[in-house]
Amino acid sequence: MIDRLLEFVAPHHCFGCGKIGTVLCVNCKYNIVDEAFSGCIVCTRPSFAGICNRCKTTYDKAWCVGDREGVLERLINAYKFDRVRRASATLGALLDETLPVLPAHTVVVPVPTVRSHIRVRGYDHAYLVAREFAKRRKLRLKPHVSRSASTSQRGLNKPERMKEAKLAFYCSDKLDATTPYLVVDDVVTTNATLRYAAGVLHDAGATTIWAAVIARQPLDKQG
Repeated sequence: MIDRLLEFVAPHHCFGCGKIGTVLCVNCKYNIVDEAFSGCIVCTRPSFAGICNRCKTTYDKAWCVGDREGVLERLINAYKFDRVRRASATLGALLDETLPVLPAHTVVVPVPTVRSHIRVRGYDHAYLVAREFAKRRKLRLKPHVSRSASTSQRGLNKPERMKEAKLAFYCSDKLDATTPYLVVDDVVTTNATLRYAAGVLHDAGATTIWAAVIARQPLDKQG
């Protein structure tokens, strides 16, 4: 209700072309999806599955909307740091238009956000994007992954990120081995978060695990 009132008083502008009334117009959305990232989301090597044979992961396939630059970067930054909550629907729509058709019994699992970030933003940004995607695809959304640590990875190097992520997640549910699980996050940098979030699903009984992110970025461009 508050978001709708704010949109009426101070309408959004497209982060691509500046058009009034939306955070991303149809044309700018098309430009992003049309140039969707293809390759390994960890190292960028060519890969039809989104992950190459050289990069060690705990999931079988991965999809990414694009690199964190230009319009996509401005949209993500506004969503995460400027409280443009309305962008969650747009980011979820970008995932929807990027990913192929998934089995109807796929379960969407959001990567849980650090509690301190939720308090600052007023919402769990990864959860809202995952929820929007699941709603569009008519898939179940289940928060099977929980955080056992509240530390942030921002500012950490790769070894530090791997160490933090290894202890950050747990799954207390018993999962169905015949169900595909799609782990959703906003950004992948070193693969630490996705690797260990998917890993706890595997330990809980999942055998088919996929990953989807909005953007990938180099480690020296953290945010």
